[in-house]
Amino acid sequence: QVQLVESGGGLVQAGGSLRLSCVASGRSLRFSDYVVAWFRQAPGKEREFVSHVSWTGAPTYYADSVKGRFTISRENAKNTVYLQMNTLKPDDTAVYYCAANQGADGLRSSTQYNYWGQGTQVTVSS
Repeated sequence: QVQLVESGGGLVQAGGSLRLSCVASGRSLRFSDYVVAWFRQAPGKEREFVSHVSWTGAPTYYADSVKGRFTISRENAKNTVYLQMNTLKPDDTAVYYCAANQGADGLRSSTQYNYWGQGTQVTVSS
């Protein structure tokens, strides 16, 4: 069993930046065995893929809507994945979730992830 806890959300003006963190824990956890992704869900919308990082930190994948603005990274020694979000837009407002899986790399569907955090709210004002 893996527990994921997100942090770093908040209220920011358009054009600003935030860094989200996702810390994993669990009995006998070997974090490098897991691929990790970020998803987001805005009110009234479906949960959507944002970014994904492979076991060792590369390769990484991004949704077209965030490419060039967001950067995903991981520190396996700290059981942590980060999402650096720059040049934020009001459309980025959502609850952001991290998810983990021991399965294949590059997965973009939320149904393919077994472990989820509780989410952290990101609000971007115009």
